[in-house]
Amino acid sequence: MGQNMEKERVLVIDFGGQYNQLVARRVRECNVYCEIYSYRTPLEQIREMHPKGIILTGGPASCYEEGAASCDPELFRMGIPVLGLCYGAQLMQHVLGGEVKRAENREYGHTDLTVDTAAPLFAGVPKETTCWMSHFDYISKMAPGFTSIAHTANCPVAAASNEEAGLYAIQFHPEVLHTPEGSLMLRNFVRDICGCSGDWRMDAFARESIRRIREKVGDGKVLLALSGGVDSSVAAALLSRAIGKQLTCVFVDHGLLRKNEGDEVEAVFGPAGAFDLNFIRVNAQDRFYVKLAGESEPERKRKIIGEEFIRVFEEEAKKIGRVDFLAQGTIYPDVVESGLGGESAVIKSHHNVGGLPDYVDFKEIIEPLRDLFKDEVRKVGLELGIPEKLVFRQPFPGPGLGIRIIGDITAEKVRMVQDADAIYREEIAKAAAEWTRDHSSQAAGNAQDHSSQAAGNAQERPAWMPDQYFAALTNVRSVGVMGDERTYDYAIALRAVRTVDFMTAEAADIPFSVLQTVMSRIINEVRGVNRVFYDLTSKPPGTIEFE
Repeated sequence: MGQNMEKERVLVIDFGGQYNQLVARRVRECNVYCEIYSYRTPLEQIREMHPKGIILTGGPASCYEEGAASCDPELFRMGIPVLGLCYGAQLMQHVLGGEVKRAENREYGHTDLTVDTAAPLFAGVPKETTCWMSHFDYISKMAPGFTSIAHTANCPVAAASNEEAGLYAIQFHPEVLHTPEGSLMLRNFVRDICGCSGDWRMDAFARESIRRIREKVGDGKVLLALSGGVDSSVAAALLSRAIGKQLTCVFVDHGLLRKNEGDEVEAVFGPAGAFDLNFIRVNAQDRFYVKLAGESEPERKRKIIGEEFIRVFEEEAKKIGRVDFLAQGTIYPDVVESGLGGESAVIKSHHNVGGLPDYVDFKEIIEPLRDLFKDEVRKVGLELGIPEKLVFRQPFPGPGLGIRIIGDITAEKVRMVQDADAIYREEIAKAAAEWTRDHSSQAAGNAQDHSSQAAGNAQERPAWMPDQYFAALTNVRSVGVMGDERTYDYAIALRAVRTVDFMTAEAADIPFSVLQTVMSRIINEVRGVNRVFYDLTSKPPGTIEFE
């Protein structure tokens, strides 16, 4: 992808952990291009890529077990800096002559960490910090030439290094947000230890993607699944920039969208909108409801929605005439959770990845954003001139409300979750606007000597403001009392998370008064609902969506 990326890249070797794409994300935050490869990749192929550094990821196995994922010992003798994370750290020690054993007590979660600040890997890191541990095994004996450079109360070798050989091992997970200094540790590795210049940017990705799309498509015709969300919108902009009117965007209203969203999408992307696109809207609500009738198993619902999407596209393609390629806004989290990102286990199938049917009537599928995380997609969108309002729009999954309704799907249940979600979003927006007004007034009042600072503060948002929030309909029904009469209705679950990359997330600390208002309005205004829950689960162990 561009001249510099051919010269300078870091390889992430995947051993099957769930954070592997996140490792790549953190490397890219350092403006260093990286690629992910399976641990099965031949050593000679790795050599031919001339990486400036290699990172070995976590994994679910024990490195000393028969048949466990391993690597060629020569990987550590190529003169290329190597960083092992969790399983990768244990494997490095095991392969090079150290010992790894099963720990008496598993370390999981936030853990106090003491580091050797003189070690290059920990330059600028406080001596006492915290990290995110998740392991059953531990390094009981370091390989020859290694020195311990970090420890916890239960883990004497939380990190080790052989600086002369350029080898580093970290037992914890620096890539997750739960390790506050983790990004600095990874930056120290790729920028200082590996010597990467860090000049890869999203504008380079956009230019190279446009070139590759033109090369691949030639004079062919492309059909894009346009949902109106961030991912498909940016994909549409990239494709439009690359091939213009060779692109046709099809928006399928499957009856599982948020309230009034079908009309909103058409207003933005249709003939009266700001984009120069061939736009087709297909109203297929009844068709999807029939296909989903009586189905409550999450994976089945996803696959039904995915297949029906494809069938609608095929039908529209036949009406259009010649269509050679299907384009989708697939991004990295979709890929890793569908088990297609190397060695990772399947978390759930996404309708535009693992949910695709076996037979698709197109020459090829184009996924220009497949290697990007959500925040990277937004950066590309800004590079392409998409308005900020669209770029930072609330994420919405392709299967829509089909995965925000637990159990079987009916038009009545869709109505309930649409109305509840609309109330929730309205009250969050209102509370955020009130906070901004109050904050701006306070900043203006203190602006006599600090006008520029006050202006900057006015653009801030409340600390509790979630990055994604929505209402879901549970399959729980319970007894209630409304107007002195007994009810037996459904419960709505409210979800709100703070996140950067959507691979990890924490529940947002929304003010209780706001939640109280949302609860009251939902119970009073949404027919069929008599109870409201708030979901506090982080990711991991949960996912952001319910199904």
